[in-house]
Amino acid sequence: MSAAGTTRGTVGALSLRPLDPLKDAELLHSWLTHPKAAYWLMQNAKLQEVERAYMAIAASEHHHAYLGCHDGRPAFVMEKYDPRYIELVGLYEPEPGDVGMHFLVAPTDRPVHGFTRAVLTAVMDELFADPRTRRVVVEPDVTNTAVHALNEAVGFVPEREIDKPEKRALLSFCTRESFLNRRNKAPRGVSP
Repeated sequence: MSAAGTTRGTVGALSLRPLDPLKDAELLHSWLTHPKAAYWLMQNAKLQEVERAYMAIAASEHHHAYLGCHDGRPAFVMEKYDPRYIELVGLYEPEPGDVGMHFLVAPTDRPVHGFTRAVLTAVMDELFADPRTRRVVVEPDVTNTAVHALNEAVGFVPEREIDKPEKRALLSFCTRESFLNRRNKAPRGVSP
């Protein structure tokens, strides 16, 4: 799946497009202020704050945001960043080919079994579609055990806890080989 491409899987078609900070701000605001998005630390954000945050991302050469769709409807957001300049500066020694990532699945009243894992797999496919990407770096809150389990399922290996200004985080890495290994070992018809 490329930024304009589509991946079909057991949960339906997943696609990504560049996020439009003004057009998509209201939708993102509803997702980011929902209790399910507590780890994004924007529970009390105003619409204008969400617009500003994503306008800053759009203006950055080191940070990019994409809106993910499920069967054509907005369903998740993915951010990728260069950890040499964003998020992890001074907290670890970046290697060539490192790409940082965040993702958020929209809240829903009708969850689909395996959907979040399918989204994370599609996000990882997208990141590793770039041959320059050697490993993906994440830094979720240490208390976010649900995302730690998802990360492990697609091949992330925790390295250590780090202190960021806003949280204590679990620094984890997923190499291309680790991701492909997990993908190839997944039972038939099931995403890693």
